Amino acid sequence: MIRWSMFIVLLLALLASAIAVVAQRHTSRELFVALQAAQAERDQAKVEWSRLQLEQAWLAESGRIERQARAELDMERPERVGILIEAPWAEATVEHRP
Repeated sequence: MIRWSMFIVLLLALLASAIAVVAQRHTSRELFVALQAAQAERDQAKVEWSRLQLEQAWLAESGRIERQARAELDMERPERVGILIEAPWAEATVEHRP
């Protein structure tokens, strides 16, 4: 009788273990599918980032900006460029006495 009860306990433990293995394998497969989806999303984001960097470099090209300013805005380079330096706070440093 003890042998039969021990056999049944071991059989139940074996069945529980088999069910746990199947459940764990199913969870593992679901996680692997989620990992693949995340990796595909990461790869797509990398492609988009590279495209945006190329677009930014193209838009920031100085020759292109100058051509666009001349063509669309009718802007031209000034003939003479001068720099004027003034002391903007000169009036503030002079004491005013009533």
